[in-house]
Amino acid sequence: MTRLSMTRLTLAALSSSALSLSTLFGATMLAASPALAAPPPADYVLTGAKIYTEDAAHSTAQALAVKDGKIIYVGSAEGAKALTGPKTQVEQGAGRLVLPGLVDAHIHPTGIADLDVCSFESQNISLEAMAPFIQDCIKRYHIAPGDWVIVQQWNFTGGNEPSAVAPTLRAALDRASSQNPIALLGNDGHHGAFNSLALAKAKNAKGVAVGYSRATLASDFPQFRKLIGVDAAGEPNGTVNEDARDTLGAPDLLAVNFQALMKTPEKVPERLNSVGITAMQDALVTPEILPFYDTLAAEGKLTVRVNLMQLYLPEAFKAADGHIDYDRLLAGALAVHKKYAGSDLIRADALKIFADGVLEGNPYATPPTLPDSPSIKPYLQPIFGPDAAGKLAVKGYVDLQSPLCVSVRADTAKFSDPQAVAAFMKANGYHPDQCAISSGKLQHDRQVILDYAKAAHLAGFTLHIHAIGDEAVRTAVDAIEGARAADGNDKTPDTIAHLQVVAPEDVVRIGKDHLYLAYTYSWATANPEYDISVVPFFEHVSGNSFAAFHDPNSYYEKQFYPAKSTKLAGGILAAGSDAPVNTRDPQPFVNMSVGVTRAWADLPPANPQERLDIRDLIDAYTINGARAMGRADEFGSIAVGKSADFILLNQDIIALADAGKAADIAKTKVLETWFRGHQVYAAPTKP
Repeated sequence: MTRLSMTRLTLAALSSSALSLSTLFGATMLAASPALAAPPPADYVLTGAKIYTEDAAHSTAQALAVKDGKIIYVGSAEGAKALTGPKTQVEQGAGRLVLPGLVDAHIHPTGIADLDVCSFESQNISLEAMAPFIQDCIKRYHIAPGDWVIVQQWNFTGGNEPSAVAPTLRAALDRASSQNPIALLGNDGHHGAFNSLALAKAKNAKGVAVGYSRATLASDFPQFRKLIGVDAAGEPNGTVNEDARDTLGAPDLLAVNFQALMKTPEKVPERLNSVGITAMQDALVTPEILPFYDTLAAEGKLTVRVNLMQLYLPEAFKAADGHIDYDRLLAGALAVHKKYAGSDLIRADALKIFADGVLEGNPYATPPTLPDSPSIKPYLQPIFGPDAAGKLAVKGYVDLQSPLCVSVRADTAKFSDPQAVAAFMKANGYHPDQCAISSGKLQHDRQVILDYAKAAHLAGFTLHIHAIGDEAVRTAVDAIEGARAADGNDKTPDTIAHLQVVAPEDVVRIGKDHLYLAYTYSWATANPEYDISVVPFFEHVSGNSFAAFHDPNSYYEKQFYPAKSTKLAGGILAAGSDAPVNTRDPQPFVNMSVGVTRAWADLPPANPQERLDIRDLIDAYTINGARAMGRADEFGSIAVGKSADFILLNQDIIALADAGKAADIAKTKVLETWFRGHQVYAAPTKP
């Protein structure tokens, strides 16, 4: 038989398939003889499914075939028969929707495993209810006097209602134990709360434990004054946020369980695979975390691809003359990059930079703690109090330009005495410190962020920048544009994560620069307990209703998680769960659901004009995520030659969205997850 006739027969056998000629040759092998051999049998064939390929046309197919971990065929069920041999595993898809393996572009995987620990699990808990819960943990985990009691997943905006016996977090935690330092770890990784024993551990710049108090906040820790909540007397009320926690010696959210996790590190990829994730970007990696990945890889249990976002604090690399030694910083980063350069599973191609901290203030503090994230405009100073039902509400605002406030700012020393503060509050209804004008601050000096970004690009790294508030997002865009100008490369998949508030002009710049955007879509909803910690500092509101917090004409509402606007401008949507923030579950289908609806529970949608099509969200979780990792030629879509990474779902999320039932997408379950041609997860079958 001639080569031509053999080829015609092969084409005839596949005439009903969707294979192109190039696909055909990708699915066959040249024999040693002059004739072109028939396609080799596949290891696995999935047929009778609805395969959403994620190609440029968003086309679907009925079948796919896998050989040696790669996809060798995508097309019709009839065409797949030519690749089915006696040893081929054939699975009937029963019309199920099949997607490429999901990519979580911003996650903290060492914090997502379910371990037996003391945790509030992000539930709303009143201050009075904290003591018995924590006392039970002390007994259950046999915590000795003097040892830390660590309570994880504290919801810092929900619950926390004070009472006569527990008026502050500090008082609530002091009720729990007078023998153990106690730390509540906020479920966002930025907030914390501590009892008196823990607060007493604060060490000053000389390493002396002087503790946090009204006096030391003025003498030893003035740089942390805005990060520590206080009561009416100026004494710490228990809340300690961001870098101010470092002086206490308590573990953080991502490190607290590390030693326990290392006993069963496979729990992390198992959890990821169970929700369909086969690739991710670890959004905060220090050298101490590397053994986790090395162990999984060595044991053959790393069933996801990962890009490590290396974190280095530039200020830790200051030379004797005060300048930051970026060469020394980058030498360590490049060593880690080189270590994994040949790995198919692990890469270290990006550097993480924090442009800001968080956007939440604390309305329960006296005075209310302002947001820490930098704002383009100064923050407002709301006056909070209980409404008729006893719930916290906005009662009014301080007139920052009034003669009274001008005089307070001119002579703050006269309010250093608690009696003077009490008299002022009785006369005016607010704390004198609320006359302060503040726009927050960047996590690092602006020039440091810009210089670090340039140095990173010149060293060959992409950038992954945490930016929540509008001024931080603006700085992040400035830094990326400067870095690209420095090395002349505007093709790197530089990413900004979070983007809670983005100014309109920066939406345009993001689009022009085609930046990658790692939104956590489930955050783009109304939440009264959360809203009161943010919106009143941006907008003049009254009360605590949805209408008050979500005025469609307000700047905050219009610029709140502008996912659709940034996409239309030219930005590239990725998706990041940020787990274990809020929940240890990466919950990709909850994120997709809210990305379509912008609503949760029974509340109306927040900034509904930013709702996305379900196809945009699938793009974000698949091909765009792969592009953000710089590996779209390897995975991210179901195409011949790519890794056989795909998932089978229990329901058709596209059909649900198209039928106006996008809320039901949140209930989606993964039936199977395949990674490099091997099934790495199968949903438990009912008995």
